[in-house]
Amino acid sequence: VRAQEKGVNSDYRRALVETTYSIAAALAFGLFLYIARGQTAGLEFFSGYLVEESLSVDNLFVFLLLFDYFQVPLGSQKRVLQWGFLGALASRGLFIGLGSVALQNFKPVTLVFAGILLYSSLQLLLENDDDDENLEDNAIVKFAAQLIETSDKYDGDKFFTKLDDGRKVATPLFLALVCIEISDVLFAVDSVPAVFGVTKDPLIVFTSNMFAILGLRSLYTVLSTAVQDLKYLQPAVALILGFVGAKLVAEYFGMDVGTAESLAVILSLLGGGIGLSLYEKNNAKEEA
Repeated sequence: VRAQEKGVNSDYRRALVETTYSIAAALAFGLFLYIARGQTAGLEFFSGYLVEESLSVDNLFVFLLLFDYFQVPLGSQKRVLQWGFLGALASRGLFIGLGSVALQNFKPVTLVFAGILLYSSLQLLLENDDDDENLEDNAIVKFAAQLIETSDKYDGDKFFTKLDDGRKVATPLFLALVCIEISDVLFAVDSVPAVFGVTKDPLIVFTSNMFAILGLRSLYTVLSTAVQDLKYLQPAVALILGFVGAKLVAEYFGMDVGTAESLAVILSLLGGGIGLSLYEKNNAKEEA
């Protein structure tokens, strides 16, 4: 038991170091943009990074539910997240490319993006805490299970295994990966328009997404036990999406919202959500 606890603590410390490095890398790149391309580019990157990071943290709860549902061993979760990271880069790159072309050639797309964000914001605010806990009827899980023939048991870290009759089928680990990838594509429907709401520069949109996703695997390990305690994170993310959606509508009608002001609002909402969650948790501990 002690050896197992030591291994878990070692993984946590390593993940904490990796998370620190990924945040430091994002800060360094943002400062580089600030120096090389000016204040606006730097602040747009930091705003986009914060929006994407806040959405990523909120989405970790979905990953937790999927890993728990498929009973994915702790060691195998890292492999799923690693491949999920590569898939996320590809899907975000595609979404960003299409979004950039659409915005440049068809201005009303701005209102489409705004509509997506405002709808997502409202959904998050009205969502029941118990809505996503039963995954047996989840559309993503049902679709993936019908699409892929899967074995009943895990085979180490393998995505595919051979049955006794010689047939090669997917393991539950691969099914979990497919569900993670499909979920991430759906997440991109929110996250990419959200970052386009902060900046129209495709380079900044892609790099802010990339740096946020880069730290997702280690961040999962760090926050996997704490994310459920962040009670007010989801409402904070909902308000951020609502703010960015409203910002897009305002800009469409010629009312500009400054980059520095946008960054201040995003920071305040995110910090407020996390701070209020921690404050309430500490109060509950003291009362107990």
